[in-house]
Amino acid sequence: MKHSHNATKRSILKLAVLSLFCTGTAIVVPSAQAEWKPDQYITYIVPFAPGGLTDVAARMVAKGVGDKTGWNIVVNNKAGANANLGASEAARAKPDGTTWLAITMTHAVNKTLFGQKAGYDIENDFVPVAKIASSAIMVVVPQNSPIKTLQDLIDTAKNKTLNVGSSGTGTPPHIAMALFQDLTKTKMTHIPYKGGAPSMIDLIGGQLDVVFSNYPESLPYVQQGKLRALALTADKRSAAVPDVPTTAEAGMPKLMVDNFTGLLAPKGTDPALIKQISEQVTGVVGEKAMGEQLIKLGFIPDPMGPDQFKTYLHDQIGKLAKTIKDADIKVN
Repeated sequence: MKHSHNATKRSILKLAVLSLFCTGTAIVVPSAQAEWKPDQYITYIVPFAPGGLTDVAARMVAKGVGDKTGWNIVVNNKAGANANLGASEAARAKPDGTTWLAITMTHAVNKTLFGQKAGYDIENDFVPVAKIASSAIMVVVPQNSPIKTLQDLIDTAKNKTLNVGSSGTGTPPHIAMALFQDLTKTKMTHIPYKGGAPSMIDLIGGQLDVVFSNYPESLPYVQQGKLRALALTADKRSAAVPDVPTTAEAGMPKLMVDNFTGLLAPKGTDPALIKQISEQVTGVVGEKAMGEQLIKLGFIPDPMGPDQFKTYLHDQIGKLAKTIKDADIKVN
């Protein structure tokens, strides 16, 4: 009797399934690819102060993705310790998709500069989600400087010691300056500032001979005619300052520094979830309106998915490590 009862149950189940197919009724099966709806807000950690370029870009992305998906994305600024404070907090977060970390070239540099003292490992404690955009370093001098070109700077630096400013030790502009010195076999006196703005003021005032600057920080002064730009570490010229050559055009193709910004999530986050988040982020960054806003900030939109960004990040860390070691750059 028991065997007959089970057979009857199986027959009924088969008939039910057949009936569903015949009537066109869909069977909903849960899937890893189903649209993700977080049951809490997403914390987008920006390890820099509010109002900076990385912060502004992150807020733009957060709003764009939030408007499209309905996700509640809250930007949380956690500045300090050379951008290591916020990154180390993100590394300890639960890997459930609700913690994002904004990173820049600074974090790729920090892996070599700080090592274990950083409090996290940028490659081993996180998974890449998306690259958002690239930016460049601009080499600038006072408007009345006799240095007119990048070659002039090289020639002058070989004959006299120049005072060169940057936004701080180990920052992207400092790395670009160190690479310049290594490539040209010159030696300049580095004066690190606490941020780019003070270096711009002293350059205009004549206290410095040259500054390696984050492009967006020096751009307004170049446009106003207060500073002269010698070159830009980018693949192509900027539409905002079309007369400024790239470093390749100026004779130094190896002087390439990409001050990028991207997005990571804590290690252990579901790959299917990473894929969904990445698609939303890169989709927003790829939109014309968003691209135009990023360009106005001084970025070049360069959306990459997880795999491509992972390779890119690894390559950047390797290249930057060589520059840091060759220049013997150290932080206290």
